[in-house]
Amino acid sequence: MDYYGSELSRLIDELSLLPGIGRKSAQRLAFHLIGLPEEKVEKLASTMVSARKNIRYCKECFTLTDKDICPICASKDRDHRTIMVVEDTRDLAAYEKTGKYNGVYHVLHGAISPMLGIGPGDIRLKELMRRLEKDVDEVIIATNNSLEGETTAMYISKLIKPTGIKCSRIASGVPVGGDLEYVDEVTLLRALEGRVEL
Repeated sequence: MDYYGSELSRLIDELSLLPGIGRKSAQRLAFHLIGLPEEKVEKLASTMVSARKNIRYCKECFTLTDKDICPICASKDRDHRTIMVVEDTRDLAAYEKTGKYNGVYHVLHGAISPMLGIGPGDIRLKELMRRLEKDVDEVIIATNNSLEGETTAMYISKLIKPTGIKCSRIASGVPVGGDLEYVDEVTLLRALEGRVEL
């Protein structure tokens, strides 16, 4: 039954399509938006449209950015000879919060998962291998401690071994089955410092 009329119901329906937003949260957000001054709602809407139009992948590491090269890859203060491989941009952000990693990243945008039909060609592995043709000392594999993350880590280590580049995996300070974006900075730091060579 439609309690609010079509406009509000449609807004609630659209908001409930967002990840992690159920029907009640969508309703709460819709009421909040309706209660805001019109110019604030217009600013939010235009910011979302602008972000969608202007955010793209960094040409070097494939994180999300609004420039051709992200600030991390563009920085001369970063160690470009050390590359940390992560599954997605949220994992990169989690490591950046520690403030202790000074290398650069490579974002795969996924993990190998035969069950879901995701193979090595479906994530950014070719691009990683191209980056390794440059002057690289170490690749740190920081995929999640899940079956897919471990499969991806092993696959990457087998690709890298013949190059002679040092390949390490973050230590198991990160809980098995846990996603990096939800792990606290201390645990992430311990995992980084306790990494082992593959």
